[in-house]
Amino acid sequence: MGVVVDLRQIVVRLVHPSEKQTYQSLMAQYHYLGALPKISETLWYVACWHDQWVALLSFSASALKCSVRDSWIGWSMHNRYDRLKLIVNNSRFLILPDWHRPNLGSRVLSLCSRRLNADWQEAFGHSVVLLETFVDSQRFSGTVYKAANWIYVGDTKGYRRIRNGYSASVGTPKKVFLMPLQADAGAFLCQPVLPSLYQTGGSKMMLTAQQMESLPSFFSEITDPRRSQGRRHRLSTVLGIATAACLCGMRGYRAISDWAQSLGTAARRRFGCRYENRQYIVPSEYIIRDILVRVDPVELDRALQRWNQIYAKQDESLAIDGKTMRNALDEQGYQTHIMSVVGHQTKHCYAQKKSEPYPLLMMKVSNAPMKSI
Repeated sequence: MGVVVDLRQIVVRLVHPSEKQTYQSLMAQYHYLGALPKISETLWYVACWHDQWVALLSFSASALKCSVRDSWIGWSMHNRYDRLKLIVNNSRFLILPDWHRPNLGSRVLSLCSRRLNADWQEAFGHSVVLLETFVDSQRFSGTVYKAANWIYVGDTKGYRRIRNGYSASVGTPKKVFLMPLQADAGAFLCQPVLPSLYQTGGSKMMLTAQQMESLPSFFSEITDPRRSQGRRHRLSTVLGIATAACLCGMRGYRAISDWAQSLGTAARRRFGCRYENRQYIVPSEYIIRDILVRVDPVELDRALQRWNQIYAKQDESLAIDGKTMRNALDEQGYQTHIMSVVGHQTKHCYAQKKSEPYPLLMMKVSNAPMKSI
C-alpha cells in the first residue's frame, strides 16, 4: 500500500530548468508514449508530496483540428485559427510508480487547472480559456478526468497526425475531454472581438480582389527549386497563396493549406490555380511545405518587398520581430525561427530572415479584420 498520503499536502509547481533532465528521463521511462520535446508554448509541472515527486504533467499546443471539440465550441474556421492558442492540451499526465492513490490524479489535475492560466500569462503573455486532452480508450477510460470534472465531448475519428498531414489509415479513436477555465468558454471563444488579453492570433489585413490577383505576378521571376518534371502547380501560384494566407493571419503549413482549401472559385481563379475537371485545384499541404522550405529566401524577400512598396503605406520606423513557427521542423528536426522587419505604423512586414538553413515564409501585417473570400 505504501505510505498514507494526505491529498491536502500535495503541491503542484512548475519544473525548474535544473530539473528538466530528470523530468524527461522519468517521462521517457514510465509514460507509454515516452517524453515530448519542449516546443513553442509548453509548460511542465511536477506534483510533490513534501519533497517527493508523485506525478508529472505537460501542457502544450492544442490540436489544430478536432471535430467534437470544435462542435462543442461552435466557432468558425477563421476564429479557430485566430484563437487556438487560447486552448491548451494536456499532452502528458503520469502518476509515478508506487504513488497511485485514490483521488490523487483528480487532485493533481484540479491543482493544475487552478494555476495554469496565471502561469500561461506570465510565460507567454496571454490567457487560456479551455483545456483539452485525448485519452486512449484501449488503455484508459478517462476516470481521472471525469473525477476532476472535465467534460467528455466525444471521440476523435482515429486519424493520426504525421509529418506531412494526417495518416491515411484510421487508428483507434481517442476520448476527448475538455475543462473550461471560465464560464461559457464556448460562447466566449465565438465572440466577434475578444478582450486584448485574449488576442493571440497572427496579425492580419484585408485583401482585395486586386491584391490577390497581383500576388502571383510578384513571384513570377523567382527560381523554381523543383525539377521541371511533375510540376502540377506554378511556383507563383503556390507562393501567392501562401503569402495571402499569412497576410490573413494563418500560421503554420496546415493552417495555410486549410485556408487554401477554403478558397472559393473566384479566388482560386485570381491566384491562377490549375483548372482540371471543371474546377480550380489548390496546392496540397505537402507542395506548399516543400516549396517554402526550398525556395531561395533572398529572391522571396525581394518579391515581398516589391509587393509592399506598392500596396503598403509608408512607415516612419521599423521594428525587428522574432517568431518561432509551430509545426515547422526542418530536415534536421530543428524548429524554424523567423526574423521579421515590421513597420510600426502599418505593421506591414518588409523583410524576413530565417535562422536555420532553410527558408520559410512568415508574415506580420496590420490588424485590420480579414476579408472573407
